[in-house]
Amino acid sequence: MKRIYLDHAATTPAREEVVQAMLPFFTDSFGNPSSIYSYGVEAREAMVEAREKVANLINASADEIVFTSGGTEADNHAIQGIAYGNLNKGNHIITSTIEHHAVLDTCQWLEKRGFNVTYLPVDKHGIVDPNDVKKAITDKTTLITIMHANNEMGTIEPIAEISKIARDAGVYMHTDAVQTAGHIPTDVGQMGVDLLSISAHKLYGPKGIGALYVKKGTDIAKFLHGGAQEQNRRGTTENIAGIVGFGVAAEMAKHELTAEMQKQNALRDRLIAGISEHIEDTHLMGHPLRRLPNNVNMRIDYVEGESILLNLDIEGICASSGSACTSASLDPSHVMLALNVPHDQARSTIRFTLGRMTSEQEIDHVLERLPVIVKRLRSMSPLIKRS
Repeated sequence: MKRIYLDHAATTPAREEVVQAMLPFFTDSFGNPSSIYSYGVEAREAMVEAREKVANLINASADEIVFTSGGTEADNHAIQGIAYGNLNKGNHIITSTIEHHAVLDTCQWLEKRGFNVTYLPVDKHGIVDPNDVKKAITDKTTLITIMHANNEMGTIEPIAEISKIARDAGVYMHTDAVQTAGHIPTDVGQMGVDLLSISAHKLYGPKGIGALYVKKGTDIAKFLHGGAQEQNRRGTTENIAGIVGFGVAAEMAKHELTAEMQKQNALRDRLIAGISEHIEDTHLMGHPLRRLPNNVNMRIDYVEGESILLNLDIEGICASSGSACTSASLDPSHVMLALNVPHDQARSTIRFTLGRMTSEQEIDHVLERLPVIVKRLRSMSPLIKRS
């Protein structure tokens, strides 16, 4: 049975070009980039080239890119770095209730250490109101961190508007762009952000490597101590193989961005329309228009999302019910609860996220099997209203 993978928001398969570019740096080109002899020079030159490619993806300068172990570390570095690097200015942070746990858990950790955090609500589509951001700013606010697009429901936030508010107030602005970089235009200049997080494995690169964009002049504390790497911001020997793979993935993503957006928009809309037409009592979660090209998050009433996923897996179809980082939890998604969705309905969501290899045939196969699965599960469900 051929498997259909529709969980690209969780991770993506590394492209063959990425893997081939990485291989020499595990064996022949194994040097430490801090070494002054030829092996080190070779590794350092490869890192410089990759840094340029990653910077180009988001229209940044190469010296504004700090390589990290992934999106989670990039978020941690941005939030903790600004918090501790600006204690002389204040101890207040503004974020939203729908952020990834890499942001929320970091903010909660800081709260235990004397920082104050404001968690802004969102509307029924998951949009943060810029006016709420403006009202929340105090003379102690040092950072606003709002994600570029939500990983569960695909809603794209008004980052440029929020960034202007932050800039006018003299407050740093960070955005988690893990789900957007390489998938929709992500230009740090147009967005107006001071910090931005990226992860390679979300755009067909390797796991274990990411980056934090830090705008020139940003006052951010060092995150890892033990060396002067990454412009003295992250002390550790760099993951050269991962960095090289990240660079290749970033370059290819930028080159293919427009074509992939058009293709995935069409497939996304085909899947949304098909589910809405063939299955009663379904609801699209997130904004109907301001959403990622590859994201389809549907609430299918009277049946638990987990049951649907298990049955889809039997059919060879891989999807999810929310963030991969919380898939083992039995609690409803914090994102769905933030939309004021009741607990039982919050457990009825399923997320399909498309990728570069997704085809019309695969979408049509899902539309053939999903209604059958839902009908069978609803026939056994104690949640459904029966006449």
